[in-house]
Amino acid sequence: MKFFETSKYFSLKKSTYIILRWIGIIGQLLTVNIVYILLDFNFNFIISNVAIFFGILSNLYLIYIYDKTQLSERSSFIFLILDVLQLSFLIYLTGGITNPFVIFLILPSIFSSTNLGIKVSLFLVIITSLLIVFLSFNFQPLPHPININNTLNPYVFYAIPISLILALFFLNYFAFLFGKETIVRKEAMSRMENIMAKEHELLSLGGQAAAAAHSLGTPLSTIKIIVKELKDQFKNQNEITKDIDLLSGQVERCNEILKKLSLNPIEEDTFIDKDSTMRDYLSEIILSYKQTSTKNFIFNYDQDSSTKKITKSTEVVYGLRNFIGNANKFSKKNVFINLRSDSEITEIVIEDDGIGYSNDIFSKIGEPYLKTSNQSQISKAGLGLGIFIGKILLEKNFASVNCNNSKTRSGAEVVICWKNKDLFSI
Repeated sequence: MKFFETSKYFSLKKSTYIILRWIGIIGQLLTVNIVYILLDFNFNFIISNVAIFFGILSNLYLIYIYDKTQLSERSSFIFLILDVLQLSFLIYLTGGITNPFVIFLILPSIFSSTNLGIKVSLFLVIITSLLIVFLSFNFQPLPHPININNTLNPYVFYAIPISLILALFFLNYFAFLFGKETIVRKEAMSRMENIMAKEHELLSLGGQAAAAAHSLGTPLSTIKIIVKELKDQFKNQNEITKDIDLLSGQVERCNEILKKLSLNPIEEDTFIDKDSTMRDYLSEIILSYKQTSTKNFIFNYDQDSSTKKITKSTEVVYGLRNFIGNANKFSKKNVFINLRSDSEITEIVIEDDGIGYSNDIFSKIGEPYLKTSNQSQISKAGLGLGIFIGKILLEKNFASVNCNNSKTRSGAEVVICWKNKDLFSI
């Protein structure tokens, strides 16, 4: 099974869950014993401690018997159900729905919604709701000297379980929503890191290929000279001449392969290792797209942008490539890139003459895994990772990135801006 498939299974980190349970158990022990011993409230003290002891035993089982570092979704569900039932029993012994600590009943399901799947979370919400209803009508009175049961207005009494159930559903909905977004962003970040690692690997391989091409050039030239002398020496022997011609042809083939290997890696390798101006970096990126694209790239810049050198950053270049690549993909004919720099800021504006961002994704631009319903863009659209990765990489390097539809042209517009004090400190 592939890694990305297995990573989609939900689980809980056992050590974190054990710590959270210890916090809850210690809180229950302190509350029950302080209320009984110090405040002298009368309730079923022994059975309450037995219920807490059951929680201690289940936690010791997790520590010493359950030998996995992650709790599977099924195991997580079982232990969360035990937590809900144990706490419900304690609340049953101490006033039921009138016990102020009843609010803690909704915590296990919220914890589940953040970390586990929707089926498990929904089942926990339903069970918790049923227990709240049960505790509204079945409970032992609150310990004296306070007897809330006789003082609460019936409307207030029934409002408590209703408000708890409403809070349970709303909080779980938001917890599930934010948990899902977190998982999606983590997966997208993981993909981004893989892409960047691959980019660095390719640059490294390019440098090695360039070095190999340079080193092999001399011995191949020597072989070529020797082959030529051998051909002159054995020109009257047809069998040997055929072999010499074959050898000469293979030498030429090696030379052609090395030329192809060395052409791009040498250019990229020298570019990647030097500090230069933002204008030069953009020029190199545009040139790389011009070699394979039929679109027109219109690059405008002011005089200041050609004098200030910045430290080379692979992340900045890759982020800019993503946005220029998007403009190239979605433009009809032209891509406009404007670079402006003054004493305070450096700004890059990338525009295209396409149809711009669709209304259905406009409010979510910058999030990963976006899908548009616009039929004219579906064939070109990917996973939405291009904008996400470009935005993350540039913002990590102190840039502000704003994506809009252009007011002067028909397509999309991306405005990337740095404060010069941040840009030159990268």
